[in-house]
Amino acid sequence: MIRSELVKRLAALFPQFTPKDTELAVNAILEALSNTLAKGDRIEIRGFGSFGLTYRPPRTGRNPKTGEAALVPAKAVPHFRAGKELRTKVDSGR
Repeated sequence: MIRSELVKRLAALFPQFTPKDTELAVNAILEALSNTLAKGDRIEIRGFGSFGLTYRPPRTGRNPKTGEAALVPAKAVPHFRAGKELRTKVDSGR
């Protein structure tokens, strides 16, 4: 599902809101999630899952074209862990 499909589905579920209002709400939620992760905080949505950051230390990699060693800097990578209810729902839907 892409963002526009999410907006359409939510607008259909809540006809009292205009599609523009629904789009603003979706954008506000996603922006809040992004800002929270950017600050290094954790997000937990009960019944859905949690978002956090995984830190990867610096390492030495290789340039695939030349084979030359290259330093890969440390970085933080977003990580999602599904909650029990979501895992159960996805597993039973098969």
